[in-house]
Amino acid sequence: MSEEPNATGVMVVEPMGNAGPFLAEAADRLGLRLYGATHRDVHESYAPWPARALAGVCFTDLTDPDRALDDLESYCREHRIGAVAACWELFTPLAAALAARLGLPGNDPALAQAARNKIVMAEAFRTAGIPVPAGAVAADAEQAHRAAADAALGWPLVVKPAEQGGSWGVSVVAGPDGLDDAVAAARRFTRAMPHGLPLDPRVLLQSYVPGAEYSAETVVADGVPYALPVVAKDTTSGRYRVETGHTCPAGLPPELTRAVQHTAARAALAVGIRNGIAHTEVKIPPGSHTPVVIETGARLPGDNICEIVEAATGISEAVAYLQAVTGRLPDTGATRERAAAIRFLLPERAGVLELVRVPDVPGTHSEIEVRPGDPVPEPADSSGRIGHVVAVADSPAEARRLADRAIAGTRLRLK
Repeated sequence: MSEEPNATGVMVVEPMGNAGPFLAEAADRLGLRLYGATHRDVHESYAPWPARALAGVCFTDLTDPDRALDDLESYCREHRIGAVAACWELFTPLAAALAARLGLPGNDPALAQAARNKIVMAEAFRTAGIPVPAGAVAADAEQAHRAAADAALGWPLVVKPAEQGGSWGVSVVAGPDGLDDAVAAARRFTRAMPHGLPLDPRVLLQSYVPGAEYSAETVVADGVPYALPVVAKDTTSGRYRVETGHTCPAGLPPELTRAVQHTAARAALAVGIRNGIAHTEVKIPPGSHTPVVIETGARLPGDNICEIVEAATGISEAVAYLQAVTGRLPDTGATRERAAAIRFLLPERAGVLELVRVPDVPGTHSEIEVRPGDPVPEPADSSGRIGHVVAVADSPAEARRLADRAIAGTRLRLK
């Protein structure tokens, strides 16, 4: 946190989350003061870093947009805050509305819901002519069966909640027999915790797109998109597709890299990103050179992607994001040519953690997020991760090899 009394203040709508520490570090580099907006009870469960990084906190009810907007406007004016950012995807419409009310650089409030709700998002992409999977919407299992048949979506089929993240509630269904359970899994999330934010109970059905998966961030300043590096994604197979790792750079040929970046930029603009950042996920079908957009979010990426992008290229995506929301030209040029990979430690089943020991592999470092004695859920989404390993090397293949070696050598015991 900057100690300069005249430093620009940035209000972060819910700083808790994977991107929060990266924002705090970026603010320190740029000489900015970070403020947070959250619930009082949520603040009590914060990790230690926000207490050091935040210059102040506005306590409000983020599940009540009208009240939160009034509270935040008053707080920002009182503290002379000059920029607005968001860490949590579900609060990005609130951040856009706050920036607009304060007359600050932000995203288009009229389109902001498309960056939160995957059903509205898919409609925005189709309107903009962006390649997306064929899809349909259902309120329950009966509607899902009818919609899947009427829309000729084919099998396998992807079933996901209208509003969630981290692969929560997402299933890949091989045939009609698995559809009821998949819809039930997607609809079990009625509120986003820990805030208790009500969620759209509908389900989005999409045709399964085969092929490799990638992601790319796009920072937008005054309506102009700037491409950031493309990252390769690895996931589990089967019913649940949980991210197991990411690698930067992705190792694509230059023309495909440009295609992914161009498509990601179009997706960002389609959901109203005007001064901010978007994390876009795509798949490239075998034999195709056309990326298909799976979804995008008006936020920094999770999964420590900020860390591996900077380790590989020298680009701080968090710095670029804060530059955009403070009205500055974002720094998006690479300053190094290396490679980095992250691999997540996932258990094979649910249980209670007894032991985890990651080997010391040169070129890697690890972080364990679960302690012995803690419960470990089924690895059906990102909440099942025990920790991660990051490797930095001279090539993507070598970074992947080092990270995979550390994961393969890890001793893990559950009871």
